[in-house]
Amino acid sequence: MLPYPCQRRPELFFDTYGRALELAKELCGGCPLREPCLRGALERGEPHGVWGGQVLVDGDVVATRRGPGRPRRAA
Repeated sequence: MLPYPCQRRPELFFDTYGRALELAKELCGGCPLREPCLRGALERGEPHGVWGGQVLVDGDVVATRRGPGRPRRAA
């Protein structure tokens, strides 16, 4: 059996938005590689996915990923 959640269910960690991303973040919670995973993803410039319990969009950590639809209005 694979030791880490990202190895057992990788599709969750690269979903575009929604419940899968939240589940992936929860699964990262107990992982001993959480910090090095995020650090490595940032150093490599990973464009998207859940890394170390954080969501990356265009290589940046974001709180949540917006779903499809109209863009926000400019302030």
